[in-house]
Amino acid sequence: MAAALVNVPATAKRGDVIEIKALMSHVMETGYRHTETGEIIPRNIITSFTCRYDGVEVFRADLFPASSANPFISFFTMATESGTFEFKWIGDRGFQETASANITVS
Repeated sequence: MAAALVNVPATAKRGDVIEIKALMSHVMETGYRHTETGEIIPRNIITSFTCRYDGVEVFRADLFPASSANPFISFFTMATESGTFEFKWIGDRGFQETASANITVS
């Protein structure tokens, strides 16, 4: 079971540069390891992360097998207006998780 944690400032002034943080709890199996009986453990990673600010994409990252378990992503954007940040993680085996956070801009 995956769990998303996001950190967005609750308030900001118009034009402020704000830091956005996102953490996804996920095992991130590379697909290169084997079981004790020699069978390959299937790959199971998050492949894509996107963040939208009031519907406009402000950040995107493609993730690969070398990514750590429980990937933490931090980035900056400018506060332009009050609205909602929408986060989306997509991965192997139909994995998809979303989260959202609101910001009030004065």
